[in-house]
Amino acid sequence: MTALRVEQLSLGPMGTNCYIVQASPQSTEAVVVDPSGEGPELRLRLAELGTRCTAILVTHGHWDHLVGVANLAEGAGAPVYMAEGERDLLESPDRFTPPTISLRAHTPDVLLAGGEAIDAAGIAFDVLSVPGHSPAHLAYHAGGCLFSGDVLFAGSVGRTDLPGASWDTLLASIHRLVEAYRPETIVYPGHGPATTLGDELASNPFLADLRAERAG
Repeated sequence: MTALRVEQLSLGPMGTNCYIVQASPQSTEAVVVDPSGEGPELRLRLAELGTRCTAILVTHGHWDHLVGVANLAEGAGAPVYMAEGERDLLESPDRFTPPTISLRAHTPDVLLAGGEAIDAAGIAFDVLSVPGHSPAHLAYHAGGCLFSGDVLFAGSVGRTDLPGASWDTLLASIHRLVEAYRPETIVYPGHGPATTLGDELASNPFLADLRAERAG
């Protein structure tokens, strides 16, 4: 069991999961993973919890995970951590975002490649490179919690019909996660409910080849 407090908010036009992560329910500092709404609902919830955002972790550069980044970063004075390989998606959003979506440009403060350690809000996060859904996708692990972005969902996996995506690469990334972490690791995905690595390995229909490989 993890001691972290994790709250999921479904925000933005695609109901993308945003996570408020605290070292404990009493913590006055929080990390926000993928601020996906325009801002007011997230800021209100942080205020209700009596906490403030001291770091923003971005799993990948698809627009629905970035909608609230600039607003939250500037309002809270919080640094933004993001994959170096996808920084253009935040710095030049007009090139990649649907015309009906308002997404303000922002420059990430800390660029990542995977393999780094982040200490924020009293929480130690490991940064993992998990490409496949997007070319430089990252996941973050802390205290038995895995923030998987759009790599792994409850009963599904990330799309691979998008530019820069690859099914074989995605499956290899999920394989590394399964090898690196215990089955009871809680997976907090970019969409839908939380799950565990063990449950997905046991029953996710998209991981049949991975199950067969491990069984052999």
